[in-house]
Amino acid sequence: MSANNLAALSEAGVSIWLDDLSRSRLTSGNLVSLIKDKHVVGVTTNPTIFANALSDGEAYDAQVRELAARGADVDAVVRELTTTDVRNACDVFRETWQASGGKDGRVSIEVEPKLAHDTDGTVAQALELWKAVDRPNLMVKIPATVEGLPAITRTLAEGVSVNVTLIFSVQRYLDVMDAFIAGIEQAKANGHDISGIQSVASFFVSRVDTEVDKRLKAIGTPEAEALLGEAAIANARLAYAAYVGAFSTPRWQELAAEGAHAQRPLWASTGVKDPAYSDTRYVDELVVDNVVNTMPEKTLDAVADHANLRGDTVSGTEEQAQESFDALEQAGIDIDDVYDVLESEGVEKFDKSWAELLVTVQAQLDKAKG
Repeated sequence: MSANNLAALSEAGVSIWLDDLSRSRLTSGNLVSLIKDKHVVGVTTNPTIFANALSDGEAYDAQVRELAARGADVDAVVRELTTTDVRNACDVFRETWQASGGKDGRVSIEVEPKLAHDTDGTVAQALELWKAVDRPNLMVKIPATVEGLPAITRTLAEGVSVNVTLIFSVQRYLDVMDAFIAGIEQAKANGHDISGIQSVASFFVSRVDTEVDKRLKAIGTPEAEALLGEAAIANARLAYAAYVGAFSTPRWQELAAEGAHAQRPLWASTGVKDPAYSDTRYVDELVVDNVVNTMPEKTLDAVADHANLRGDTVSGTEEQAQESFDALEQAGIDIDDVYDVLESEGVEKFDKSWAELLVTVQAQLDKAKG
């Protein structure tokens, strides 16, 4: 397996972040190796990732026993275990963070899924996580729900770097960028050094194809079948065009002149769900300067092995992408309903994973208490 493709991807302006974190990755030296050999410059986590990581009880046994002896409850234990992993990962990426001027070397931790529709609760927990991890290269993940939008602004206004997650539609992405710019304006008014604040907007990719393809197959016409696999990449390319527009305005240029950094698009959910498609398609087709692609390790390895990189595959594609969306609507796809379903499912999935995480940790806590 060669890292040449990963080097080429990095040189094209795509920051490679790993969509996974666990205690074993940290203690085994695996994460250090990925940074050294696979051009990984950041890590993202979510409740599902932590649920999988903490199911490996052995890696966390010693810390669970220590917390049990202190009388910690399950919520406190989960908070300690997850913030410890994220803090240690931030330390692993410290040199990357410094070398990139704070752009990369970032590690993300998400607010609890139950807060997805609670603005005040999201802000409070985002600030708690920022203080608990206590590392400048942290990003706090906030979902792009309607209630999450003002939370994004208020969290950024406190000088906290934010990873906005669960973005599916271009319209919601426009709302997110507006919330981001308002947050930077408020951070400046609050006296924060805005040059130290970084943000990414996690635009989900593969899940769009999964939902739209299911509907196209149900429609079953030749016109519908011809559109299989087009929605996700077209959606992301339209999002990139929206990004270019949002950060070309006089309002933003004024902030940029004072050191503010534009909120980069992050391609999330880039593992391919349908075996009929190339396992590197959500990397190959979304190469453009100044974006992040966060990948599960399986996708990272596939890219290293056989990616079909062809330079910039996004710039200048807006018109073609819009034609694809027009054709989807003509075929009978209610794209707004697709976005609503995906957002609801995303929140529910993370909520379920969080509940499973609590059950797993409670069992480990009970065992530690004897």
